[in-house]
Amino acid sequence: MIDCADYRRAMLADPADAGSELRAHRDGCADCARFTVDLVKFEARLARAARLRVEPALGAAAAPAPLRAVRPRLRERSRLALAASVLLGVGVVAALWLAAPKPTLADDVVAHMAEEPQAWRRTDVAVSPESLAAVLRNTHVRLAAGSELVSYANSCLFRGYHVPHFVVQTGRGPVTVMILVHESVAAPVHFDESGYHGIIVPVPGHGAMAVLTRGADDDLAFVERAASRLLASVVWTK
Repeated sequence: MIDCADYRRAMLADPADAGSELRAHRDGCADCARFTVDLVKFEARLARAARLRVEPALGAAAAPAPLRAVRPRLRERSRLALAASVLLGVGVVAALWLAAPKPTLADDVVAHMAEEPQAWRRTDVAVSPESLAAVLRNTHVRLAAGSELVSYANSCLFRGYHVPHFVVQTGRGPVTVMILVHESVAAPVHFDESGYHGIIVPVPGHGAMAVLTRGADDDLAFVERAASRLLASVVWTK
């Protein structure tokens, strides 16, 4: 699934070519929707500027120049006007890009959840120990014996790295965990977005861990308790 940076690069390259994946991201991201509105308005202004004809400013007392001399000057002025419009446009787009809020780590974690909705089902069927070990191996992690039932495990591409994404079944439903060894947070980060409740906790020496629940009934205290249990059950092998 694309993130906000991918979406904006694609739109800046060709605002008229928004495929289904781009539209889906825009529909679910208010910041990128506003960015698109501003970009479309700017493109319309740029198109109008490119169509303008620049007429020569001839004084009343000035003698008209020969026709063959005037036409090259008109063409040159038109080219300069168009070049100025393009340079102005580049500046406006750059300002839009720099001013637009960048997605946070929590934003990207929540956006990733939409890619694997099947992971959230309630079940008492565990993934095989071999499958779970394969997902966790590259991050040098294993789960301690007696940990809660793991019903889903996958190695997911997240911010350019493959990270373990697994789901444990609790008495209040599924809880998703992402081991983020390439990320860091200075302190626990709580978030409540798009129906997901979660926390990202620092793991000194090993990056961070995101823990999420889904549904209106899950409160902050439950998320914090789940994160504490899961963090205690993770064994770092390196």
